[in-house]
Amino acid sequence: MASIEAVPLPGCGQITLGLINADFPTGPLPGDVMRDVLARPAYWSLCWGSGLALAQFILGNPHWVAGKQVVDLGSGSGVVAIAAALAGADRVVACDSDADARLATAVNAELNGVRVDTAGALPARCDILLMADVLYDKQNLPLLTLAQQHANEVLVADSRVTELPDPGYDEILTINALTFPNLGEFDEYGTAHLFHWRAPDRNTTPAPPPRKY
Repeated sequence: MASIEAVPLPGCGQITLGLINADFPTGPLPGDVMRDVLARPAYWSLCWGSGLALAQFILGNPHWVAGKQVVDLGSGSGVVAIAAALAGADRVVACDSDADARLATAVNAELNGVRVDTAGALPARCDILLMADVLYDKQNLPLLTLAQQHANEVLVADSRVTELPDPGYDEILTINALTFPNLGEFDEYGTAHLFHWRAPDRNTTPAPPPRKY
């Protein structure tokens, strides 16, 4: 059976996460195990590429979150929330509907010596809301509008979506990053697109010109 081990992240080595071991089994699973996996998928046991990309961006550009109230929506392993805390956010709330993901985030935050609060629902308001790898299902697209109702700014990172249906979001850059441990993803999923939305008439961080990382 696969196990969880604490490992530094490639390209983001100041963050250590408890993730599934790199040699996890990839062959057919017994029927009962497969049913358990489908019933409670352990998304939090991997650091998804877009999450890694957004964490790298935040650590390299801490002014986006420093001194701010930050929410990480769909936190998974907690990599983005932890990066925000390390970058000087005043408060970070990692929001995920999966109790196991919230536990993983809490454990990983402690592992990195930072405080991250966890929640199963969005706080009423924050300065900036972060989302990575949450748009893999089209049914999740309404999260783009929901995020605007709770935040002054939103940053979205996703490698499976190259443009957003909401024209209020501007693509500001692309970042090359792969899921870790490596899932052998297609090359097209190795580039995360970063989108920014800002509420009108807010004194918020100006978006940088589009560029590649």
